[in-house]
Formats: sequence, structure tokens, C-alpha cells
Amino acid sequence: MSDPLLVTGGAGFIGCNFARRRVGAGDAVVNLDKLTYAGNRDSLGGLPASRHVFVQGDIGDRPAVKNLLERHKPRAILHLAAESHVDRSIDNSAAFVATNVLGTQALLDAALDYWQKLSERRRKEFRFVHVSTDEVFGSLGTAGKFDEATRYDPRSPYAASKAGSDHIARAYAHTYGLPVIVTNCTNNYGPYQFPEKLIPTLILSAREGRTLPIYGRGENVRDWLYVEDHCAALERALEAGRPGETYCFGGRAEKSNLETARAVCDALDRLAPRADKKKHESAIDFVPDRPGHDLRYAMDIAKAERELGWRPTIAFADGIERTVRWYLDNAPWWRAISARGFAGRRLGLERAAR
Repeated sequence: MSDPLLVTGGAGFIGCNFARRRVGAGDAVVNLDKLTYAGNRDSLGGLPASRHVFVQGDIGDRPAVKNLLERHKPRAILHLAAESHVDRSIDNSAAFVATNVLGTQALLDAALDYWQKLSERRRKEFRFVHVSTDEVFGSLGTAGKFDEATRYDPRSPYAASKAGSDHIARAYAHTYGLPVIVTNCTNNYGPYQFPEKLIPTLILSAREGRTLPIYGRGENVRDWLYVEDHCAALERALEAGRPGETYCFGGRAEKSNLETARAVCDALDRLAPRADKKKHESAIDFVPDRPGHDLRYAMDIAKAERELGWRPTIAFADGIERTVRWYLDNAPWWRAISARGFAGRRLGLERAAR
């Protein structure tokens, strides 16, 4: 393969969708993933070996990453590898610091060494896109939106670890001139998302006859972005983003968690009605809130629209319909995850209650 993209975390939710999209467009992708609990080779099934190479490895393994870069000579790195579940970060923040902060720093070191040895032409073309989250900005009240100038105010160990990685990535751009682009995105949803996240939890709980858990009273608000729209945004960041800049991506689809649950239930009522004829909404169960649960996230995407020519195209209702249908049609994928021991157990309460 010549001039591939290196995607880290490419067996995860966003990574596998991005890899599939680029390989489908004829691009070559080298996919580096540690295959932690959320990494899934099944999500990459069917990708041709002629354009997709999977490498199991850790971004923190400096010799391995160095060898990978020298062997495959990527034209860009899309850095998606991360521990990403807030509840898990409450139970074990050390894993998040190790991967999100120290792992990112190790990857940046390897990328810098590789980039400095490239020809002048390839140095100018090379990009390192560091993919992050809106959670680094903290919590909004009932008004306002985050943008690229918003002050960082992370509230969970996960958010703090991603904030640290953002700062390190920008420092490498400023100090060494490495052509880094940072992106911050709102909540994603769509195919191949690990079942611990809200929307797949609701779908699969309904399919297995369990109650549908909603934190608190379901009043927390998130801006939802369909994963294919996010992948398109990342493509534009690679193609047109300016090194040293940050771009915010969002779906312009603010919904409370309760509204989101009801949208999922409505889709399930149409696509997979309950045998007892009851509405799926009747199974909603309000459970103890997440410790330190941020009230609201929303993103101003004007800069991405203006500089990258990107905007979301999938309406929330359409995206939910597509997502529910995908999980209904791909039961072997999520049943295999359950068979490996993931039982949907609630996390993040034990340590917080001490």
C-alpha cells in the first residue's frame, strides 16, 4: 500500500466507521488498535487486505509505533485511540491517564520523529489529526454553546484525560511545528457503537426484555451527531484543516436523555413491536444519576462550516431510525460481545459513593 492513512483506535466505534468509509472510497488504511474490551475485529469484517492492514498494538509502545511508521509510511495520522466511557473513568481513572495522556504523548513523539525525517514535500502534506470531545469544556447551563475559544473545564476523569491530551497535541504543534489539527466533537451514535453507551444500551435492553435505564430524571442534554457525519468532518479536517487549528463538530440536534430514549422507543415500536403490544417507552426506568453529571453540551460549528465546508447532513430522526435498524439487523455482532462477558452492568457508582 502506498501513502496510507494511519488510524489509531480503528477497531472502535468511530474508528471502524472511518476505516470502512475510507477503504470504500478506495483509500489505503493502516489500522492500529490495542483491542481492549471496546475494540472489535468483527467491526472490520469484509475489508479487503489490499487496502486495509490491521495491526494489534498499543499507541504507548514506542518501538512498535516507530517500526509501524517506518514500514508503512503513512501520509497522515488520525488519532482516535482512547478510553472513552465516563462511568469507567470514575471507577478507574489510571487507565484513562495511561492511554489518553501518556499514550497520546508517546504517539506524538513517534510521529514527530517520523515527520522530521520526511522529504520536504511530504512534511508539508503530512497531518496529525487528534480527535477529542466536547466534554473537555465542562457543562453548559440552559443557554450558550461551546466553540473553539471556550475555556477548558473538565468535570470527569475521562474529560480531564482528554483535556490533557488536547493540550499536549497543541504543544507539539506550537513547540515543534508538527502539523497537528485538534477536533472536538459532540456525542456520536450509529452502527458498531459498543453497547455500554446510551443509545445502544436502550436498543439492546429493549431487545432482551430489560428495563431501559435513564440517569436521574433524563434532563441532561446532549447534541447528537450521526457517526457518518463525523467521519465526513474528519475527512475535511485532513483535507482542508489548517495545522495548529481546532475545529468543533456537532449535529445541531440537542436532545435531553429522556427525549433521546423516547425517540429510540418510537423507532423500536415501528421496527420491532413488543409481543405484549405495550409501548417500549413503558419500560423506561429512572436510575441513580451519574456522579458529577454535566447538565448540557452544545457546539457552535460555524468555524467548521466556514473553513472546512462541512455541516451535518443526517437528521436526528433519520439517524435514530438507521441506528435502531442496524442493531436489529446485526444481532450476531452484539451477541458476540455479550458472550465475551459484557453484561451491561452499571459502572461508576461504587467509588463515587465512598
